[in-house]
Amino acid sequence: MKKLLIVEGNLSEENNKFSAEGIQTHTESLKDSLNYYTKDLQFDVINPSSDKSLESTKNKLSIYDGLIWGGSSLNIYNDTPEIRRQIGFMKECLKKVRNILAICWGMQVAVTAAGGEVKKADDSHIGIANEIIINENGLAHPIYKDKEKIFNSPAFNFDEVRTLPRNAVCLASNKINKVQSIYFKVNSTNVWGLQYHPEITYEKMISLIEFRKDRLIKSRKVFESEKDVENHILLIKKEILKANKQKRMVELRNWLNYLN
Repeated sequence: MKKLLIVEGNLSEENNKFSAEGIQTHTESLKDSLNYYTKDLQFDVINPSSDKSLESTKNKLSIYDGLIWGGSSLNIYNDTPEIRRQIGFMKECLKKVRNILAICWGMQVAVTAAGGEVKKADDSHIGIANEIIINENGLAHPIYKDKEKIFNSPAFNFDEVRTLPRNAVCLASNKINKVQSIYFKVNSTNVWGLQYHPEITYEKMISLIEFRKDRLIKSRKVFESEKDVENHILLIKKEILKANKQKRMVELRNWLNYLN
C-alpha cells in the first residue's frame, strides 16, 4: 500500500464555503481521482496555512511514497502569513519527499520555493484550458505516456510561471500560459508540475464558475455580465460531451505508476 500526503492549498474558510455549496474540496477531488486507479492507497492530509500539526508532519515527511499538492484561490505574490507558511512547508518537502506532484497552485508554490517566479498572467483560464501542446521534452517524459500531443483540460488560473527554477524543464504550453507543465529535481526530490487540473471534472469547474460568478464579474472583470458567464458555461458543457475521463486523468495514472 502506498502512503501519500495530500497538501490542501485553500484556506479552511474557502473550503467551508465549498462544502456549504455542495462543492468538493480539492483534496476530496484528488482522493476520488486517485482511487479511480487503485484503492491501495493510504492518505494523510495537511493544510500548512492553518494546521497545528505542521511541525510534526515536517518531521515525518520521509515516510511518504509521494506528495500531491493541489489547487487554491490564493495568489503566491501576496505576502501573507498563510502563504509564507505554505512556501516554507514546500521547502521542507523538497528536502525530504522523493516524489511530488504539484498541481496548479501546488506548481506555483513549488516553483517559488525552488527559486523560480510566478506572476499574474495577461489572460486566464476559467474552467478550461484549450490546446495544450506537449513539446519534445514532454513527449519523452513519463508524465505524458499515452497522452494526446494536443489536448484540452479543466483549468482555473489567473497566474503563471514566468521564471523556471534552476534546471527545470518546460514540458507543455498553450497560448495563455507558456508553462503548462514542468519537471525539475531538487536534491533527490522529483517534482512533476501541472498548471491545469487533470483531477477535477468539468462539472466541478462549472460549479466553481457559478460559485465565483460575482467575483469573476465584479473583481476579476473576466466577464461583463451574467449572460457572458452563462455562454462560457455552455462552451464547457460542449467539452463535456467530447471528454474522456481516462484520457483526462492519465497524468495521475502515470505518476502513481512512477511510484512503483
